[in-house]
Amino acid sequence: MGLDLRMVPLCCIMVLATKFLSTYAQTCSNYAFASNALFSACNDLPVLNSFLHYTYDPSSQTLSIAYRHTNFDASKWVAWGINPTSQGMAGSQALVAFQQSDGSMRVYTSPVTGYNTQLAAGDLTFPVSDLSATYSNNEIIIFATLGLQNATSANMNQVWQEGQLSGNAPMPHATSGDNIMSMATLNVLSGQSGTAGGASGTSSKTKKRNIHGVLNAISWGIMMPIGAIIARYLRVFQSADPAWFYLHVTCQTSAYIIGVAGWSTGIRLGSQSPGIQFTSHRVIGIILFCVATLQVIALLVRPKKEHKHRIFWNIYHHSLGYTIIILGIINIFKGFDILNPEKKWERAYTGIIVVLAIVAAILEAYTWFVVLKRKKAANAEKMANGNGYGNNAHYPYSGMTHGRV
Repeated sequence: MGLDLRMVPLCCIMVLATKFLSTYAQTCSNYAFASNALFSACNDLPVLNSFLHYTYDPSSQTLSIAYRHTNFDASKWVAWGINPTSQGMAGSQALVAFQQSDGSMRVYTSPVTGYNTQLAAGDLTFPVSDLSATYSNNEIIIFATLGLQNATSANMNQVWQEGQLSGNAPMPHATSGDNIMSMATLNVLSGQSGTAGGASGTSSKTKKRNIHGVLNAISWGIMMPIGAIIARYLRVFQSADPAWFYLHVTCQTSAYIIGVAGWSTGIRLGSQSPGIQFTSHRVIGIILFCVATLQVIALLVRPKKEHKHRIFWNIYHHSLGYTIIILGIINIFKGFDILNPEKKWERAYTGIIVVLAIVAAILEAYTWFVVLKRKKAANAEKMANGNGYGNNAHYPYSGMTHGRV
């Protein structure tokens, strides 16, 4: 039994991390419209998977825009607008779009009077022309030309939003998380977008959230299961002793260090986001950190394998180990729901977990085959020698009474 099986999930880790981070490095400047439309500037909006492309014509004082919302499904509506009087959605002059139940697109203007309105159609305080919308490949785009002849400044308050549909009627959007941070300033002359009011630091927070997600997925969600597989199965093979022990300790210690870094980033994000709570994700994360820390502390009081109390330490160690793995995987999927990245990342992580489960199942069957074969040989030797003793056969978790872990 060689150690090459370790390389498959480890390579998957590197590919997942590289692709995940490279995706978030992409910007709106890399996008090509199917209609070959061109815009002079664009901004990566900090939340809700949104981008704004635009061209401002000073001579006619018109703003041509394309608002893109990615990772989108047909059960939702989107809106983008300018608020000429204040920051936030209330009072904004919005463009609304969604796919109707018959598959056709509806796009219209809506003056937003409050947060609980259902985005009724109506005229805006400025003229709007060339209004249209498209939806394909989980991406919805609103196109429009705005007449800003009465604008008093090149700096504008922009807002964008998403919410659920009830039939063909937009329902009020969520009032927590990214939905209350989707606002920013826009300077149509300089082409710069900045934060506004309660959205201050949102771009930085988004990057921290992505880092938090990657660190935790790699540590608790991938490295911890790999370390457990190493300890459970490689220990059966005498040729792997003591290499399996050092591999197990190295993998789990590295996972703990990376996981603590990710956990600390999450705690910091929570302290910087008053009023925004992901309670179950946060509680599981705190429990996970505490259990993992108890696991590390337990290594300092690990009795020798011959000690009469070693069996109780093994039960404690294995129970905490499995608890860490289960909590880690559950919380990673909760994190996917919060971060809401492209579905391919959740599918990629799911694929890695499935591969690890298959590897574990194969090794479980093979190691029990080896154990039973050894036991049979030991019984044959015992009978041949005429005594009551044979060679010890190490079971996949014979560490309950023997071994280092």
